[in-house]
Amino acid sequence: MQVELDVNKTIDQNASVYFEKAKKLKKKIDGIKKTIAEHERLLLKEQEKEEKKAIIKKTRQQKEWYEKFRWFYSSDGFFVLAGRDATTNEILIKKHTEKNDIVFHADAPGSPFVIIKTSVKVPQTTLQEAAEYCVSLSNAWKRGLSAAEVYWITPEQVSKEAKSGEYLKKGAFMIYGKRNYMIPKMNLAICNYQEKISVFPVSAAKKHTDKYVLLVQGNKKLSEIAKKIQKKIGGEIDDIVRALPQGVDIA
Repeated sequence: MQVELDVNKTIDQNASVYFEKAKKLKKKIDGIKKTIAEHERLLLKEQEKEEKKAIIKKTRQQKEWYEKFRWFYSSDGFFVLAGRDATTNEILIKKHTEKNDIVFHADAPGSPFVIIKTSVKVPQTTLQEAAEYCVSLSNAWKRGLSAAEVYWITPEQVSKEAKSGEYLKKGAFMIYGKRNYMIPKMNLAICNYQEKISVFPVSAAKKHTDKYVLLVQGNKKLSEIAKKIQKKIGGEIDDIVRALPQGVDIA
């Protein structure tokens, strides 16, 4: 180790100079250590934040089987499914409808099949919400109607066997027996329910979450509406657009 000495100073004076320098450097080392520790803390916090985001994103990407359909939980806690198109209508009736379920449909064009999953008696509240869901997701909504006729039946009344000389296209079924008619009003909200985006009847949305936006009939672009909804309830834009019916605006 080499050191520089001032020949005009005594050995004690030179030693004192280096002693003072050492004290200053020691103070700087303590400050540097604190700065390094603070940077490490901030870096760790940022890493944890990014990891949390990645986990949430991965969770959102892992879709449940029922998310290929439309769905909601009624105010009474019943799980309700609806077809999105002819293909999912077909799958819903053939693969996911059991003997004790209740099936809803409307005579309006574009009506989905709506299924209340149940093994017990269904309250009137849930029947009403399922009826509202069915008519609101039909073309009656897009046409600007305030209400339309819907009926409910049992699964055994739904058949893929057409009458002689007739042909049933994909998503279409024959309905036999008595139909139980209702005339529900258009009534929808879009919700962020347990980090999943779906449309609910308004009463069901209010029962299960505070992250919802009331929908009304309109003609705004879905992408524009989705951005406004995202600011209010979060969620991914693509999920919001996929959940929205055609011909929509927000209240």
